Amino acid sequence: MISPALILFSSFLCHVAVAGRTCPRPDDVPFATVTPLRSSYDPGEQITYFCKPGYMSRGGMRRFTCPLTGIWPINTLRCTPRVCPFAGILENGAVRYTTFEYPNTISFSCNNGFFLNGTKSAQCTEEGIWSPNLPVCSPVTCPPPPTPKFAVLSAYEPLARNRSVYGKQAVFKCLPNYTMFGNDTATCTAHGNWTELPECREVKCPFPIRPDNGFVNYPAKEALSYKDKATYGCHDTYVLDGPEEVECNKFGNWSAQPSCKASCKVSVKKATVIFEGERVKIQEKFKNGMLHGQKVSFFCKNKEKKCSYTEDAQCIDGTFEVPSCFKEHSSLAFWKTDAWDVKPC
Repeated sequence: MISPALILFSSFLCHVAVAGRTCPRPDDVPFATVTPLRSSYDPGEQITYFCKPGYMSRGGMRRFTCPLTGIWPINTLRCTPRVCPFAGILENGAVRYTTFEYPNTISFSCNNGFFLNGTKSAQCTEEGIWSPNLPVCSPVTCPPPPTPKFAVLSAYEPLARNRSVYGKQAVFKCLPNYTMFGNDTATCTAHGNWTELPECREVKCPFPIRPDNGFVNYPAKEALSYKDKATYGCHDTYVLDGPEEVECNKFGNWSAQPSCKASCKVSVKKATVIFEGERVKIQEKFKNGMLHGQKVSFFCKNKEKKCSYTEDAQCIDGTFEVPSCFKEHSSLAFWKTDAWDVKPC
């Protein structure tokens, strides 16, 4: 039989042993705080984990009691960040982000021709909402385009308050007798202004000069203006060198200055030549002369190789030079062979 004194002594020793097993400072949990937080705890004391603002508790207990063993239970608590709602697609712009979790920030930008109506960035708050509110991309607008002097608007479709949005165009035209310098179309830019406007100037051309051996016709007006036309022609045996019709251009000049060129007399009495790809007898084809600009090819002999080749001759304003290599034989020299009858080199 155990004596009462032994039992009392054993209980005292056990109490002393148990009383010495305090719990240490609890483990840290990321993004959480402990209340109360001390370096040690007696058995039976309680602690509570609280997730910091912006974080939510996941996967474990929040309140723990220091056991007699002095060892805290395994803590599986996790504090995860709040997630803000999907920011959506920014129409006519872009949203840049890494995640939508607290406390991350997203930024906004607009496409060319649009501007941010609102904040450039927003942060996911502790409550899981975006702050400030998300912006929108509004189109850049331009004021009404100024109309250049001596011009009118021929095409323009404004919005409310007569303003235009980015990319819209205004088309101008000049009043009669005025010509346009620059682009007739102006565009509303991404900076809210118009591209360079055209300029309308009055343009006059001098009366066209009648060419020698020819004539010119033009409108019976006190002055000839931009886009007015004149027509030219030549007398018999003369050829017009240049276009038949010319126009007064925007620089106050005529588009061309035609002239009349004289025809040529052909001194060769007998020769076969190439004209426009065919063999012809020059004395028959050009018995009335050769017009300015017409060209023929004469046959010449290569005596060393005993073959023939061609050289060109052209009528230039009354002058026609026969190639020096060409030899015209007399009709009495029947035994001589003309170059056009010799095989080509």
